[in-house]
Amino acid sequence: MKHVRDLFKTPTPVLRVPERKDGADIWELVRACKPLDENSMYCNLLQCDHFRDTCVVAELDGKVVGWVSAYVLPYDPQTLFVWQVAVSSDARGCGLGSLMLNHLIGRDACEDVTRLQTTITSDNQASWSLFRRFASQRDANVDVQAYFTQALHFRERHETEHMMTIQLEEQLRKAA
Repeated sequence: MKHVRDLFKTPTPVLRVPERKDGADIWELVRACKPLDENSMYCNLLQCDHFRDTCVVAELDGKVVGWVSAYVLPYDPQTLFVWQVAVSSDARGCGLGSLMLNHLIGRDACEDVTRLQTTITSDNQASWSLFRRFASQRDANVDVQAYFTQALHFRERHETEHMMTIQLEEQLRKAA
């Protein structure tokens, strides 16, 4: 398997903690990454500020090409919930999503994390592929079940979101 830096024609993307000034660029990136739900720009600004230690920006030649928004559950410090993963069309197919997730779980803010959770709609094949690959690379146990349902929670305005839970082995998490 090729290393991600070999797949980019330019230098490997810089992965870093977001800053407030990144909010507008992240908002534009998410808007360009269908079928991701668009949040308000204010939401992205708050993520970059209040949740910066559990979010990742990928930058290539000074341009934001990747974003992971996540947070440690306030009532369960062992669970990291990944809200969104966005990768620019210019950087897709190079393993950037996996690179950002690995970077994130290796951070000090995720030191106590033993499981990763995310919700995915049935039709979001890119997300299913990313998180299944992430789990497979760790030989991790995965559980999937309906979480926010179309009828009960979304009142038929949004598809059911399925919760994927990936159990992380401590030694593999630390190696990331």
